[in-house]
Amino acid sequence: MDVPFTNLTQKELLDQHIYNRLHRLEKTFIVTANPEIVMMAKENNRFHSLINRADYIIPDGTGIVMASKVIRNPIKERVPGFDLMTHLIGYAEDQDLSCFFLGAKQEVLDKMIDRIKDLHPYLKIAGVHHGYFDLEDREIAESVKKTKPDLVFVALGSPAQEKWIMKYYEEFNKGLFMGVGGSFDVIAGEVKRAPAIWIKFHLEWLYRLIKQPFRWKRILKVFEFMFRIIIRKH
Repeated sequence: MDVPFTNLTQKELLDQHIYNRLHRLEKTFIVTANPEIVMMAKENNRFHSLINRADYIIPDGTGIVMASKVIRNPIKERVPGFDLMTHLIGYAEDQDLSCFFLGAKQEVLDKMIDRIKDLHPYLKIAGVHHGYFDLEDREIAESVKKTKPDLVFVALGSPAQEKWIMKYYEEFNKGLFMGVGGSFDVIAGEVKRAPAIWIKFHLEWLYRLIKQPFRWKRILKVFEFMFRIIIRKH
């Protein structure tokens, strides 16, 4: 579907690319793409063009890995956006890099920051801001820029988070920018992530559906994605 996924393990991505870019102060845009985002790109040319401007599109979804095997161009492994984000936060603490957290409801954001401070007491938090604002509001971008963050995690959900990043990306001199969806809610304890056994057997999507039945329309997009892959294969 013309989405150029980065075919690297998480370790390869970090060791061979991301760490070096961070220390060279080289701007980086990471898209964490699951089947729903691929379908969104297929149905919206502007969004498709936007995510294709990313430096790395990582396979954040079991469906992406399964589809790659169907078309006999296997992706090495799933790279969950949540895992990548939490790893980068730990790395930022170790390397004295600063993080800006943008998104979620204020009460969720407050809980998330408290949890982050417990887990990473020496992390430099450049700033925080809730996600309830107009994407056209330049004051938000200006407030982020003033803090000169090394990493910016944007939890506005797709496509809003990718649109915000690309709208203001050129105005920043440095920084890793990454859309992280509902990850703040997970860290805050508002949403429980699937147990390890569900993840191991690639059933995280089913766990989410059971816990959040309102997601059923989003899950349908996953099945449509796989159907299109199989039909195209045959």
